[in-house]
Amino acid sequence: MKVIFKYGISTYSGTIDQMVYGSYRDGKLCIGREYVYPTLTAYNELLGSIARNLSTLYAAASVDYKADLKSYSQRNGSQNVPKTKLPPTAYAIFIKLMYAWQKADSEHVDLASLTASDIGTVGLGVVDTLKAAIDNDLLDSVSVYDDLTGVF
Repeated sequence: MKVIFKYGISTYSGTIDQMVYGSYRDGKLCIGREYVYPTLTAYNELLGSIARNLSTLYAAASVDYKADLKSYSQRNGSQNVPKTKLPPTAYAIFIKLMYAWQKADSEHVDLASLTASDIGTVGLGVVDTLKAAIDNDLLDSVSVYDDLTGVF
């Protein structure tokens, strides 16, 4: 339905009071609809369990590994990310790395049940250090990465 606001407000985008509003035609038209909570599926549950597991793994990572992720995120942000975009955080890079590893070795890597010891055994020489991850083309290369050797 077309929405008309009071007090000189022409359009709004967002959700208020169980209604979703969208701004169209360069702010000249506002359309509203009732907010409907999406139906949860098995895939949503899988993504949630993967996200919880990866969060636990990130918390279990060593201080050196996390410091290397932060260093890599700064280098990657200045060398590989356009100036008009925000660079990914250390945590976002860790998530990207884990998904890239799963894609490269889907037989052995299940992100929903991955443990820290799996990274030390199955991931040895692959993702146990950021240097290894860059050498295995799981992360974008940066000009200097030989010092990113903190073990998970």
